[in-house]
Amino acid sequence: MGQIRRQILLNALKLFDVAMMMAAFAAAAVAVSESSGVFTLQEFFSMRVKIGNFVIFSALTVVWHIIFSVFGIYDSHRLSGRSEQLLDILKATTTGTLAILAGATLFHIRMITVLFVAIFWFVSTAVTMSSRMTLRTALKQIRLHGRNLRYMLIVGTNQRALEFARKIEQTQEFGYRVIGFVDEEWQGMEQFRASGYRLACSYADLPRFLRENVVDEVALAVPVRSLHSHASEIAAICEEQGIMLRLVSNIFDLKMARSRAEEFEGSSHIAHYTGGMTDSWALIAKRMIDFTVSLFLIVLLAPVFLLAALAIKLTSPGPVLFMQNRMGLNKRRFKICKFRTMVIDAEKRMKEIEHLNEVSGPVFKIKNDPRITPLGRFLRKSSIDELPQLFNVLKGDMSLVGPRPLPVRDYEGFNEDWQRRRFSVRPGITCLWQVGGRSSVTFEKWMELDLQYIDRWSLWLDFQILLRTIPAVLGGSGAA
Repeated sequence: MGQIRRQILLNALKLFDVAMMMAAFAAAAVAVSESSGVFTLQEFFSMRVKIGNFVIFSALTVVWHIIFSVFGIYDSHRLSGRSEQLLDILKATTTGTLAILAGATLFHIRMITVLFVAIFWFVSTAVTMSSRMTLRTALKQIRLHGRNLRYMLIVGTNQRALEFARKIEQTQEFGYRVIGFVDEEWQGMEQFRASGYRLACSYADLPRFLRENVVDEVALAVPVRSLHSHASEIAAICEEQGIMLRLVSNIFDLKMARSRAEEFEGSSHIAHYTGGMTDSWALIAKRMIDFTVSLFLIVLLAPVFLLAALAIKLTSPGPVLFMQNRMGLNKRRFKICKFRTMVIDAEKRMKEIEHLNEVSGPVFKIKNDPRITPLGRFLRKSSIDELPQLFNVLKGDMSLVGPRPLPVRDYEGFNEDWQRRRFSVRPGITCLWQVGGRSSVTFEKWMELDLQYIDRWSLWLDFQILLRTIPAVLGGSGAA
């Protein structure tokens, strides 16, 4: 698609999204007003708009547009999957709806109720998704008929370059056409010729080829480590002629890590990461949920805190709270806060009973630990002893959901580095291990569940774990 036509389409989409936001706002307002009997549809459209309200609504419209831009709604989704594009839209409309809710709270807009927000979110999300999927289908048909194509030249003839070309050919709806390959003679050239692909030119002839042919993108698939000088020259040639350069090579040949392009102070970087906690907006939402829910629970459960503290003080000598150094995010140490369930000298007596350890690995657990007080057994069985960790969540040392924080002693007993990846995320009060049996699960399975959580993480997974925690706590599943 030409730049002029692309700009026309983008501007049309931006105007459509603003109009859609206004329509969703009006639909939600009418639905709420009709249900509450405040005014009818005719009265709604005959209302006079106050200047103050107009300014607030205009500001919210601008914020909506900015949020859509930040979430990449107007970026090219040519090579992205359908589910990825829909997820971006869901994030954008959800964040935009929360922004409107925040504006309504700030400016005391009584019309924006919970029902209003729900209707607005549903309408805006449904219409935006429908419009983008309709556009995607239309562009797919246009490209399958040979229009709106992008011609790609691939540099390199190795196996990775061939696999990339095959993937491009298998997704013709993206509108890419491989016009040839660039390389010199090497020992794998016979295998390349057998593939049936065309060798367009050599490295030396690349500038001439780019001058004389239609090339929209150059995909660099050579081993950058061994051919760094060639790669640098090709990047400079593409920059000079204004042609997009796409880097295909996995430089480090990593098995689990994914990569993303970033910019810092004008310099480009490629960041490699593992796990699912990479979406900054989702992480911000996770932290907001942690703070809000922990604060709410602390206030709600204040009587339970007081009763537990009083019971501990009356039944055994020593402090009410147990504080211990634990390993947190990226092995940062913090003091975990729990209700004391053991005798006051429990730490000193640990060596005396180490031979009674009932679990494998470096962790230490005994089902009938002699150091636990009678009240402590009830507190552990009911998980009331864990409640003060809400203050750790409020402070930011922990999350509601995440791998359980381990004592320094247990961490020092780790003998496999792959197990230490569990410390790449913030520890939590509950986790997959917690809802899957707790102390009845082996250490190896525990570590596997932690890594499974990290790799599969999403806000929805956190919500599922929190829901499963309730019956696990009420049933005392695996408590020790």
